[in-house]
Amino acid sequence: MTKSADTHCPYCALQCAMTLKSPAALAPAVQPGPKPAPAAPAQDGTVHNAPAPDGQALEVNGRDFPTNRGGLCRKGWTSASLLQHPGRVTEPLLKGPDGVFRPITWDEALARITTAVREIRAKHGADAIGVFGGGGLTNEKAYQLGKFARLALGTSRIDYNGRFCMSSAAAAGMRAFGLDRGLPFPLEALDTASTILMLGSNVAETMPPFVQHLQGVRDAGGLIVVDPRRSATAAFTSDGGGMHLQPLPGTDLTLLLGLSHVVIHEGLVDACYVAARTTGYDALVRSVNAFWPERVQSITGVPAELIRETARMLAEGARRGGSYILTGRGVEQHVDGTDTATAAINLSLLLGLPGTARSGYGTLTGQGNGQGGREHGQKADQLPGYRKITDPAARAHMAKVWNVPEELIPGPGLPAVQLLKSLGEPDGVQCLFVHASNIAVASPDANDVIRRLRTLEFLVVCDFFMSETAAEADLVLPVLQWAEEEGTLTNLEGRVLRRRQAIQPPAGARSELWIMARLAEALEAPSTYSDDPETVFEELRLASAGGAADYSGIDYAMLDGGAAAYWPYPAGSTGTPRLFLDAFAHADGRAVMTPVAPRRRRTPAANADPAAKPMTLITGRLLEHYQSGAQTRRVSELLASQPEARMQIHPAAAAAMGITDGAQVSVANERGEVVCRAELSTAIRPETVFLPFHFPELESANRLTEAATDPISGMPEFKYNKVWVRLAGSLQDTSVLQTSEAS
Repeated sequence: MTKSADTHCPYCALQCAMTLKSPAALAPAVQPGPKPAPAAPAQDGTVHNAPAPDGQALEVNGRDFPTNRGGLCRKGWTSASLLQHPGRVTEPLLKGPDGVFRPITWDEALARITTAVREIRAKHGADAIGVFGGGGLTNEKAYQLGKFARLALGTSRIDYNGRFCMSSAAAAGMRAFGLDRGLPFPLEALDTASTILMLGSNVAETMPPFVQHLQGVRDAGGLIVVDPRRSATAAFTSDGGGMHLQPLPGTDLTLLLGLSHVVIHEGLVDACYVAARTTGYDALVRSVNAFWPERVQSITGVPAELIRETARMLAEGARRGGSYILTGRGVEQHVDGTDTATAAINLSLLLGLPGTARSGYGTLTGQGNGQGGREHGQKADQLPGYRKITDPAARAHMAKVWNVPEELIPGPGLPAVQLLKSLGEPDGVQCLFVHASNIAVASPDANDVIRRLRTLEFLVVCDFFMSETAAEADLVLPVLQWAEEEGTLTNLEGRVLRRRQAIQPPAGARSELWIMARLAEALEAPSTYSDDPETVFEELRLASAGGAADYSGIDYAMLDGGAAAYWPYPAGSTGTPRLFLDAFAHADGRAVMTPVAPRRRRTPAANADPAAKPMTLITGRLLEHYQSGAQTRRVSELLASQPEARMQIHPAAAAAMGITDGAQVSVANERGEVVCRAELSTAIRPETVFLPFHFPELESANRLTEAATDPISGMPEFKYNKVWVRLAGSLQDTSVLQTSEAS
């Protein structure tokens, strides 16, 4: 006899549907020792689903659903192997003076946290307590984390790792449309498109089941991919599938201005749409006049004729089956990411795409709950329902829902990069809580982040594995994995989904909801805190009512019945699968075109090493791994396929430095050094190198990325960093910090 649960994959925002089957009487995993060990690959290099105590295995089956249509990627198929992993943290672990973690009871753990919070608040003030959340938290946990930080801890210092992911696209969407939802239309709408322009996204590797929705446009020859690399997605444009535009890194904004120039000057503008539904056209025309195709070619490296052809294809597609413009992190993770996303939106508005029945603009959310995670209060400047924390009406609404005086709700805090830079500073954060994020690997200028973590008076990390960040903690709290909990998530379409429990968690693990409720009680916090997900969701419904992201008409019974629930979903409505059909979310109902222009970047420090060659570094993901790799590096099948970071470099550039395929290379700048193997490939531009960001220690790409940020969104500069590349030799960078042993 088996028990099964219909749920969704724990990884990306595609949220592929799956069914997880387990033995009916499945017992908790065996608790490991105080220092969990990494998984050892099987002798044959394969991975098996997680073994149950009676020898039966947890079974993952793809389930038919609009986003994945029964398919899963390698990460999804192997996701259950982590549920019974021998490296699982299953009891609170306290680091001793000798640096060794030892188990303590939950009562001891909660008491230590309570004492630390009280002492640090008394000594430094409430904003000396910080909270760093994550886009992998359920809606319920993200909502209660924001409430817990502001009321129980009394701090304004909360932000989350979505600041590294979606913040530029979100800021651009709010500026143009008055509302931010990644895809303002169902994903299936792409199936019938004539033309799709995809900028800075490699969906073939980051969310493989997505490519099913590109088959129609490939058959029509209308897929246009913009990427400095000939990625797996860019390769779909071959054999008549479309076009690949390969600009220099950091020039996407200029390319988009060039496309808008062509649309305007070749009479391709949807004049009726622009007149009826937008503002700002005249200023936009003036702003793109200087970006004619030949000039744009000289800056981006993209041939002028391809720029003209792209603009024409988009306009023609809009008149036929429909055109879509989609952006991803490759064009958004820059110091001008908001302006670049805005330029893409401006182009889509000129063509009359957003808010129509057959065309549109969207941005591809990355993390599993990257959409819901940014809507309900764990961002530094937001309250639940996507409300601004500085809006008096929003503050009054939340004070009523929480039954507290409005003055108890702090004002805006610090976006993620600034929050991390404040760690250990005299007027900064001295005690940090980390949830669903591995900031020691995933943050820009990771060496500096690790150094700052070590200056904290108290660091608490909630995780189910001993991640690189957990290894830096004073106290590690074991929490639940995806198949052990109930809750909801919101996928890249703005569709709210149910996560269902399939198995019992280890006896010592606890939900973050339980942890927050117990700590709030110990701290004598105002308002109420529940450890029951449905109870928290019912409060979230009230909190979001009337807000931009209104979930008030959604409940568990509806979701359990299979309803397609796209927000905004006010009580009494049927939800909103396709946004903006009648009006945009600004007061006048119009979308706003905002003129933007490229800005100068900082000049990097010089390198005196004559053997090193200056290159531009871009970072990204591999098919087999996810985010910081804290989970996927523990799946033996995935690790066997991609066991290490490799620097992708063009053969011509490699030959000039005497670098051969598989050679050890040094990639360095003023922030740090990465040492890894070279992988020669003609898929990358000759002046550019690529590193995946899933690996820790000396292979950590974020040792090299800059913590400079977009002035509007707070997004750091992940995709454009100057580095010096050479064969690895005897020269050692003694300034590079190394994390303590983990994973």
